[in-house]
Amino acid sequence: MGYNIISKCFERRVIFTARYQTILFDADQTLLDFHRSEREALISALTQMRIQPSEEMIQKYSEINLFTWKRLEKGEITKKELRTVRFADFCAYYELELDIEKLADQYLTSLATQGFLLGNALKVCQTLAAVCRLYIITNGIAAVQHGRFDRLPLKPYFQNIFISDEIGAEKPSKAFFDSVKAQIPQFDPATTLVVGDSLTSDIAGGIAAGLDTCWLNAAGKASPSDLPITYTIKKLEEVIPLVLGT
Repeated sequence: MGYNIISKCFERRVIFTARYQTILFDADQTLLDFHRSEREALISALTQMRIQPSEEMIQKYSEINLFTWKRLEKGEITKKELRTVRFADFCAYYELELDIEKLADQYLTSLATQGFLLGNALKVCQTLAAVCRLYIITNGIAAVQHGRFDRLPLKPYFQNIFISDEIGAEKPSKAFFDSVKAQIPQFDPATTLVVGDSLTSDIAGGIAAGLDTCWLNAAGKASPSDLPITYTIKKLEEVIPLVLGT
């Protein structure tokens, strides 16, 4: 059904004037399969340290990593601290005596080569790029995100990639979204849509910036009553008719 939606909208794109002219896409778990990238990078890094991670260890690191990124969003730690804190916590949990700096370096080096698309991400971007401007907004580490996007077929469909490292502020901060707005030519908030999977980063940030938002709720979680989300979708391709206004 997803491809039917995409094909139908793509064939009729010349007939419609898109409801939204500018789309701000989150990267990880919106367009890219970060869980797979994270898994592959962790296995590679630990293997180089002569540790064979179990499935339980991989899951635990993912939990620690997510928790650490949430701390960054709240301003509790810096990006520099995040780089090693997550591994320090992971090693402490399993009582591993490893070189944390070396482990962090090996993980990031591997992560920069791990680019995997989610579902219909490429088709969605191809379709939307024909009718509006696409941008990436991400809190990822600059070297990692550039490395991943340089290896993916998505890059030609995007006007720019806005990375918190290079902006000097994280989503959902006002400073991040103000910088993005300032860098997009003829930016119009009334015709801009933020699309992402994170309520605390993408959606909360977009709402605070006065923009319409589209929450990619693949897991079917309950919608929070305190966030006036414009749209909620379960599959990425469902964003196409919303953008086109069909």
